[in-house]
Amino acid sequence: MSAFVQQLPALIGVVIGALGSYLAVVRGDRARFRRERVARWEERRFAVYADWAQALKQQVALTYRVAAHLGNDPHPHPLSPRDAEPLLAEVQTAREPHGEALILLGSPQVVEQAREWIVTVLEMERFVREGTRDPAAWQGLLERQRAGREGYYTSVRDDLGLPPGHSARWPLPPVPPA
Repeated sequence: MSAFVQQLPALIGVVIGALGSYLAVVRGDRARFRRERVARWEERRFAVYADWAQALKQQVALTYRVAAHLGNDPHPHPLSPRDAEPLLAEVQTAREPHGEALILLGSPQVVEQAREWIVTVLEMERFVREGTRDPAAWQGLLERQRAGREGYYTSVRDDLGLPPGHSARWPLPPVPPA
C-alpha cells in the first residue's frame, strides 16, 4: 500500500495533465469553429453584396443606353426604349433574389445604402421610360447614382472590415448638345 501512496501524486498529476490537455483542445476547437463560422458568413455576405451590386449595375447600364438613344448620355451603344423594355424587365426579375439575400444577410447599414442606391436607379429608369430629353437632369441623376453606389461600397467595406477602396469616379466627356 505504501508504494501506491508514493505513486499517488504522480497519478494525480497525470490525471490533472490529461484533463488540462482535454480542456485546452476543446477550447481551441470551439474557438477555431467560431472563427471558421464567422469567415464562412463573411464570404457569403461578400458574395451577396457583390451579386446584388452586379445585378443593379446591369439595370444601370441599360438606362445609360436608353438615355443615349434619347440624347441624354454619350453611351456608344444606344438602345431604344421599346427594345430596352424586355431587357429591363429581365434584369429586374433577375435582381430580385439578390435583393432578398441582401436583406437577409446584409447589415442594416448596407441594406440602407442599397435602398438609397436603388431608389436613384429606379428614378433613372422612370426618366428614360418617360422619354425625357434633358441632359442636365440626366447628369444630376448620374451623380446621385454614383454617390449611391459609392455609399453602398463604402458601407460594404466597413461591414466586412476591408480597407477603403477607389470611388470609381472617372471624368466622363460632356454630352454633346442635341
